[in-house]
Amino acid sequence: MKKLAGKVALVTGSDSGIGQATAIEFAREGADVVIVYHTDQDGAEHTRQAVEEAGQQALVVQTDVSDAQQAEQLFTQSLDRFGTLDILVNNAGVSGAHKPVVEMEPAEFEKTIRTDLFGPFYLARLFAKHRLAQGGKGKIINVTSIHEEVVSPNTADYCAAKGGLRNLTRTLALELAEQGINVNNIAPGMILTPMNQKALDDPKFRDEQAQKIPMKRAGKPEEIAKLALFLASPDSDYVSGSTYVMDGAFMRLLGQGA
Repeated sequence: MKKLAGKVALVTGSDSGIGQATAIEFAREGADVVIVYHTDQDGAEHTRQAVEEAGQQALVVQTDVSDAQQAEQLFTQSLDRFGTLDILVNNAGVSGAHKPVVEMEPAEFEKTIRTDLFGPFYLARLFAKHRLAQGGKGKIINVTSIHEEVVSPNTADYCAAKGGLRNLTRTLALELAEQGINVNNIAPGMILTPMNQKALDDPKFRDEQAQKIPMKRAGKPEEIAKLALFLASPDSDYVSGSTYVMDGAFMRLLGQGA
């Protein structure tokens, strides 16, 4: 039997990259999928086609996850279509303003925090309330980044959001454990997605960046999707509050030579 047979998953940012690969992987394992996108409708339709080719149903919804009202509308549409939700993947995000704090406008900081942290909060809250009303059980997977731990100049907004999402994950895991709702997060390193567009477009740059990674390569969205499948499936029923780093061992370099 397929690992997600009979389940319904909502995957934000599933018009490209990690979200798209995850939605398709879930469909191949038997899940119907709510495909959530912000601006890339063509990408979302590509995901829909792949889900339906896998023999599953798809609902495509345009949503700005940073808006609480739109998040609620997304849930209403999803439940109207499928009647239930079993899995939530909070993957949608922005990369931030790429400015030092002294040059960053409050509105720029707020935009990143609202998308990358408030968005997952809105959806996790709605999902948890729904699952509790159904008697419990369910899976929440938050996609953070190695930047929940690894900081660098000009990324204060992004790092703050991802660090906050890690701790939101852990807090939710404690609050929902008794009801059988598992909450975990995946922290990717350099993955070949549109958020790393320069690495996609420029092989020389990609190879230069890969030399900083012990495995000497970037990761693929499909590899993250395989981990998301584990966390969404019954195989992970005793796993909650955990961070799964997928970065080719990059974080193990921290402090080397100190």
